[in-house]
Amino acid sequence: MARMLELALYLCLFMCLILTCYAQTCAKYAFSSNRVFKSCTHLPVLNSFLHYNYDVSGKLEIAYRHTGITSSRWVAWAINPTSKAMVGSQALVAYQLSDGSMTAYTSPITQYQTQLQEGELSFDVSDLSATYANNEIIIFATLGFPNNDTTLNQVWQEGAMSGNTPQMHATSGPNVQSMGTLNLLSGQAGTIGGRTSTQRKQDIHGVLNAVSWGILMPLGAIIARYLKVFKSADPAWFYLHASCQFSAYVVGVAGWSTGLKLGSESPGIQYDAHRTIGIILFCLGTLQVFALLVRPKPDHKYRVYWNIYHHLVGYTVVILSVINIFKGLDILEPEKTWKNAYIGVVIALACSGVVLEAYTWFLVLRRKRSESAGKLSQGINGAHGNGVNAHTANC
Repeated sequence: MARMLELALYLCLFMCLILTCYAQTCAKYAFSSNRVFKSCTHLPVLNSFLHYNYDVSGKLEIAYRHTGITSSRWVAWAINPTSKAMVGSQALVAYQLSDGSMTAYTSPITQYQTQLQEGELSFDVSDLSATYANNEIIIFATLGFPNNDTTLNQVWQEGAMSGNTPQMHATSGPNVQSMGTLNLLSGQAGTIGGRTSTQRKQDIHGVLNAVSWGILMPLGAIIARYLKVFKSADPAWFYLHASCQFSAYVVGVAGWSTGLKLGSESPGIQYDAHRTIGIILFCLGTLQVFALLVRPKPDHKYRVYWNIYHHLVGYTVVILSVINIFKGLDILEPEKTWKNAYIGVVIALACSGVVLEAYTWFLVLRRKRSESAGKLSQGINGAHGNGVNAHTANC
């Protein structure tokens, strides 16, 4: 009992320490300029915080703080007055110039492929400045909202620099999750309707392709490779193999189509290797489906060439499928659980293949030994019978 109380005490102290550290990180943060902000919110991604003072007259004084960042990157915080998206955002941008000085300016975002060109915003901005110290960039500004909106659509971002020119930010992981709403009265920050429409399409694309190309295709290859050695499984193995591969193809085409749709809706965002492999897989998969329509009969003289083609293309599809699934996981950057789960599936399929390969060779070799023994027995019996018949004839 005493140990339980002691453990509970340590747990309480630990939680208090965490809460204290969090408070010091946000609400208790002391600015070097002695500025004081009544409200603060810890933004959910990109190590960012928003400190602000809001006046009911529509005046908003902010300090956007981005921590854990180097001097070779830019940061931005924006408000989108018209929609819950990046395009249309009215941004405050800051970064360190090559001479060591800081620059801060306004930039309206009119397209996805933006280099954050300087321009006027749709609302008043004054007292705009920025500082960089201790791997932390802070943007200070005062904004004016004539319509007195108390709930804002906010976007925050960071990316690399090339000289004194901002480059495109990352298009996966936290960089596509850095948007949400902010209630100026309560200080509550939230995500915009959970995952965005694009993120949901990415999830569907990933699941469809992982199940089809990444699981059903290898499984169908295993069925064809190892079930047909069992005489009792003929012709059931063929129908299982064909059903599995055709299902994989249909689901895979659906996943491939969602990928094309995502590409058309994301101009300027390209994953060349992932896209190229996906197109190759679609072409090879389509060839495999049509190859079934011209499959020669087992005793046809061209059947051996068809088998070579079919096996070569099939194993190529399986290998490229697994590679492209991992490339897709690297792009989406989901929780590690998903990647670990697929690694587990691949390992399970590979181990099954190794065990079945060994067992198949065992069956084949045993069958050949039985057939050889049978032929030898028949030869001996035949020779013995011929000797007896000759002896009878001589008699």
